[in-house]
This record gives sequence, C-alpha cells and structure tokens, in this order.
Amino acid sequence: MSDTVVNNRRLVVRVSQTSMAFSAVGDGHEVVYRPYELKNGVSVAANLREALQTVDLLQSHYGSVLAMVDAPVLLVPEEEFSAHEAETLYRHAFTGGEQRSVVSAVMPDLHCVALFPVDRDLQTVLSDHFGRVRCVPCVMPVWLHLHQRSYTGPRDKLYAYFHDRRMEVFAFGKNRFRFCNTFSVVRADDALYYLLSVWKQLGMEAERDELFMVGDVPADGGLREKGEEFIKRVYTINPVGEFNRAAPTRIAGMPYDLVTLYVKGI
Repeated sequence: MSDTVVNNRRLVVRVSQTSMAFSAVGDGHEVVYRPYELKNGVSVAANLREALQTVDLLQSHYGSVLAMVDAPVLLVPEEEFSAHEAETLYRHAFTGGEQRSVVSAVMPDLHCVALFPVDRDLQTVLSDHFGRVRCVPCVMPVWLHLHQRSYTGPRDKLYAYFHDRRMEVFAFGKNRFRFCNTFSVVRADDALYYLLSVWKQLGMEAERDELFMVGDVPADGGLREKGEEFIKRVYTINPVGEFNRAAPTRIAGMPYDLVTLYVKGI
C-alpha cells in the first residue's frame, strides 16, 4: 500500500447484496469509480479484504470512509427516536440478521432517523483498515435530493427509485415522508402494480399529480407507457439532464444514488 496519506479525501464504499463499488474524488477533482463483483459463497467482509489487495483505488489512505449500505430501512420520526431503543425497535420490524449491527442515520431535513443493519464483520474490516467510518443507507442521497425537488410546481409527486432488483417508492409532504416502502421488482408489470397501489393508497389524482421514475427502470414492457394509461403525468428522470451534464452522470454503470451523492455534495 502507498505511504501517501490523503487526509482530506473521502472513500465511498457502496455495498449491496450482489455487488460492491468504491469511489473517490481524484487529484484532478474527477470522480474515480471502481465496481467490484462479489464472489458467491464468500462473505461481504471477505470480499472486501480481497478488494483491499487488488483494487487500485484502495491503495491510498483516506481521511474518512462513507459506507453506503443497501439494506432494509426503518424510518423513525425524529421526535420519537431513542438511541437506547433503536435496536429493539428495528428487530421488531425486521426479523433475523442478528449478526448485523443496527445503525442510525439522522436526516434533519426530513425530521426522521433511518435505522438499518450493517454486517459486523464488514464494519470491523472498514474500521481496522481506514479508521473513521460513517454508514448511511444507499438510498439516502436520493431521498434528500428528490425531497428538495418535490417543491417544484404545485402538484403532488410520487417517486420510484429502481436499483439492485428493488424499487424504492416514496412521497413527501410538509418536510416529512408521506410514504416510504421497498418492493422486490424485476418485471415492469410488477412495478406498475405496486406503484398504482401506492398511488391509490395516497389518494393521488390521476389527472393532476405526477409520477417520477429514476435508476435502473425495468426495460421490459414499457413501464412508462403502461403507467400513462392510468396516470397522465409520468416521467423518467435522466441524470444527464437532471444534473446538467455533470461529470459523474457520464460514468458508466454508476448507480443514481452515487451520482447524486457526488453532484449534490450530500
């Protein structure tokens, strides 16, 4: 490993059930992105240990590490959050996963705290190797950005973020979540079914309100076109246009949550 210590740089580690990726801002202020395919049958911590030996981006020291974790999230209103009760509350909502720590991430703009699990061995490897580590849900930059975006125009908005074979569906109102849930989705028809169910549950108006989709939208079945049969205003967000052709939007394969993190500085 290089002896060069770059204390003002941050390494971002994005971890999902099927993949891992590393990114950082380089010396030329460009974002450097390195996807890493997880090996089947090997723990995520063991995969990270191997990546530390083979991925060029990891051969320098960093002042801090941000771990973006793709895991089930429980949102707790800020005024009801208690650090002492967080783990008990989470494990009542999501069973299993006792080998993982329950971590919290505060979102003051949305007046809530996100609770989510992080593999303990992964935390140990990150802490031992890098020292200062902060963990957040991978979808958090998307929540924060689209919450700000929701103030544009008078119409209510429903958002769907597709990533890692899942769909995050959420809506905002009065600086809070009106709705937030995650659905396992591979096919466009399944996504449409869940979206229309949430639309109806929230009492949104087909002629007036808006549905926005972003990320790895299912390519089969024309989800946007099918959605327009029921909802007048359906839009697919293109990151290149959304962020005015910012450099991270042109990095092949980079998830929308990572693009948002770098463009918005969240």
